[in-house]
Amino acid sequence: MAESEPKRIGVSFEVKPHVYDPDTQPELFEGVMARRVLAFVIDLLVITVPLVFLAIFIFVFGIVTLGLGWLLFFLFSPIAVIWAVLYYGLTLGSPASATLGMRVMEIEMRTWYGGPCYFLLGAVHAILFWVTVSFLTPLILLVAFFNARRRLLHDLLLGTVVINNELRAAALRRAYPGPAGTA
Repeated sequence: MAESEPKRIGVSFEVKPHVYDPDTQPELFEGVMARRVLAFVIDLLVITVPLVFLAIFIFVFGIVTLGLGWLLFFLFSPIAVIWAVLYYGLTLGSPASATLGMRVMEIEMRTWYGGPCYFLLGAVHAILFWVTVSFLTPLILLVAFFNARRRLLHDLLLGTVVINNELRAAALRRAYPGPAGTA
């Protein structure tokens, strides 16, 4: 190595290109926004139902213990947050890269370079979603209308994209043959 060349520290940084192109693969993005909203509602039910049962249990336990059991309500909020983060982390980090609601709606989450989601990314995605919704209300949904991949604000920040799963995309290719449908 010559004196004038910079020293290499052994770390390489390679910028990966976007794998999913809405112009050449429109079937991956067809109807994703509406399906994503419905998947969110399903996931909200999956998260809420066990919490409702827990609240009922704590209430009844408080009656049986003459009010002493109601002290467990102080743990309810942390339990709700931990349950939601675990749910999103475990389901998005699964081989399907989708929550239960996303599986029902036949969509999945991928990294912008095509990799599957993993536990930490799924958990951080959920946390960032709730933080952005808390500050920006549903306005984060408007971001999707200004980008071709229909990514939301937290998707852009984390480098994720939600697409139709392979079965749905294949069905859309068969249903709408054409230049973009022949792959």
